[in-house]
Amino acid sequence: MTWSQMQPLLEQASWETLIMVGWSTLIAVVLGLPLGVLLVLTDRGGLLQNVLVNKVIGQIVNIGRSMPFIILMVALMSFTRWVTGTTIGSEAAIVPLAIGGIPFFARLVETAVREVDEGLVEAVQSMGGNTWTIVRKVLVPEALPSLIASSTTTIIALIGYSAMAGTVGGGGLGDLAVRYGYQRFEPGFMWITVALLAVAISLIQFAGDYAARTLHRRGGRGGAAPRLRLLRAKEPAAADVSKVA
Repeated sequence: MTWSQMQPLLEQASWETLIMVGWSTLIAVVLGLPLGVLLVLTDRGGLLQNVLVNKVIGQIVNIGRSMPFIILMVALMSFTRWVTGTTIGSEAAIVPLAIGGIPFFARLVETAVREVDEGLVEAVQSMGGNTWTIVRKVLVPEALPSLIASSTTTIIALIGYSAMAGTVGGGGLGDLAVRYGYQRFEPGFMWITVALLAVAISLIQFAGDYAARTLHRRGGRGGAAPRLRLLRAKEPAAADVSKVA
């Protein structure tokens, strides 16, 4: 197969992969972020401690993470058909990709949020901040560099999932590699798709690492913490001065 024959196929498959990964990542982040934060808030000692809710959410997330993606796709075929009207193509693949990405990202969010300094949370509580204020002003901003890194990891995982979706008619570069590279005995075509996926993953990883480092240098993690600690340190000092007076 010549390059002139490969090019339109590769362009179409790349666009399908971009659509699948883009939409599934958006859904995974939008739903996985509050789910991960809720896992932290409802845990023992959390701001919204509720062991039962935490256990239920944790089990749902664990089941979603432990299920192999190819099995998840087959198990969700009826649901996918109900949502999209079909089980074939890039639009249909978005459904299992998003559902597989939500628990994956939620666990990464949980890990990132747990790393936030508890002293910072206590400082905001002492100043009258409620749970929503702590989440919006402390937990998410302080964990933002790690959340960016978690999003990068999720995107890369979903690219791999999208390649597996191609084996069952999901479209994209994985589908192209199977149909032309394997079934039609075009190894050169397969290696081109592998190279495209490798380049895409490398660029995404570089961009994610750069964004996380930039946010970290600008004070994403630990930038507000020293200021609040200083504020807390000044309060006792001010109280001592008033006693002396």
